[in-house]
Amino acid sequence: MKFNILIVDDERNIRDGLATALKMDGYDTVTAATGREAVAIIQKDVVDLVISDLRMPEMSGHELLQHVVRQYPGIPVIILTGHGTIETAVQSMHEGAYDFVTKPVNLDRLSLLVRRALSNRELALQHRAMQEELEKQRGFKDIIGKSPLMRRVYDVVQQVAPTRASVLVTGESGVGKELIANAIHASSPRKDKPLIRVHCAALSESLLESELFGHEKGAFTGAAGRKRGRFELANGGTIFLDEIGEINPAVQIKILRVLQEKTFERVGGEETLEVDVRIIAATNRDLKKEIENGTFREDLFYRLNVVNIHVPPLRDRKEDIPLLVSAFMQDFSEENGKRVEGIDPRARAALYSYPWPGNIRELRNSIESAVVMSKDSVIQLEDLPPSITEADDADLIRIPLGSSMEDAERRIIESTLLANKGNKSKTAEILGIGRKTLHRKVQEYQIEA
Repeated sequence: MKFNILIVDDERNIRDGLATALKMDGYDTVTAATGREAVAIIQKDVVDLVISDLRMPEMSGHELLQHVVRQYPGIPVIILTGHGTIETAVQSMHEGAYDFVTKPVNLDRLSLLVRRALSNRELALQHRAMQEELEKQRGFKDIIGKSPLMRRVYDVVQQVAPTRASVLVTGESGVGKELIANAIHASSPRKDKPLIRVHCAALSESLLESELFGHEKGAFTGAAGRKRGRFELANGGTIFLDEIGEINPAVQIKILRVLQEKTFERVGGEETLEVDVRIIAATNRDLKKEIENGTFREDLFYRLNVVNIHVPPLRDRKEDIPLLVSAFMQDFSEENGKRVEGIDPRARAALYSYPWPGNIRELRNSIESAVVMSKDSVIQLEDLPPSITEADDADLIRIPLGSSMEDAERRIIESTLLANKGNKSKTAEILGIGRKTLHRKVQEYQIEA
């Protein structure tokens, strides 16, 4: 993106000279002779950085700084000061200035400060945009993602939620199948009734039957009293059976009966209980193969699979990674009392190139680790876990020693475009540049699209 810098100084030759130098660095500039004039410009124009003298008539640079910090806290301010007012400039930094430069101005130092300040500004703007997008996404029951694959998932959830139909949620481990179940229940007429969750793989065969259907006193050793099962507790609401492919045939028959007749008996009991329960099941297994192998009942499969929702793996929807990363950074920053608001382009590229076998669960754990390990407000490549930073060399771009900057840039753009199958929007996002800048570079280097 192209930045707009406001230069404020009552000496015309200084402000015009700085404007010329910064334009040569590729920035847009606007100038003001007084603090009041600067305030009027900020109110009507987009300003990304303010460079202001301290001593000015009408409104001092110190007063201008206070105004910007109070009214526009995201805009960095660099102070210009004479040797006699360095102490005042240092005080200004304590009050919110980004840094200061003494007169006569060292243009190399100023250029470096401007580049750093605007880099932080860009990261903050990206973070804000992500947060705004997250607020929209969080309205859909904490499911994060705006990729076409996820939008199709949202459409099915919205279509099926108001109905009584059973739903089978499929997908790899760690993709967020439970979140889909939560969204269906929360968007359904049953939302004020219980949502009971059962992780079938976490319970032994004997315990699972008791957990689902309850038991009577003395039904087995250790059954000291009557216990209500999860189906009974979910009456009127929804039961979510996670990893349904792990249950044994005896329990499968009982679940099938609940689906067909809406009745069951507690373990060791004779009383037939009626329930009104919606079943949402989830699995990371291929249940059709399980049917072929004789480990899963075909009639139960079709009863559960009235509507199928397949949650795609993270590697197939990498355009959702920035939103997910932003959400996780916010959560873990608050949890750990840190302020991590951005991610370095090298780290962002590593997250994009990694295949994520553990899906969103692995990404979440990786960002938690990176937030804990970060030393400032930006996650660097070295903050990420070794499994990501030491990924296959096939994801590396090799640039021979002695290559010119132009050749290195051309190789990086060309390789990133190739990795993203010519998708310029995704390539620009990974490289941390605007789409127009990427288009100009592609033309300049005559890169085949």
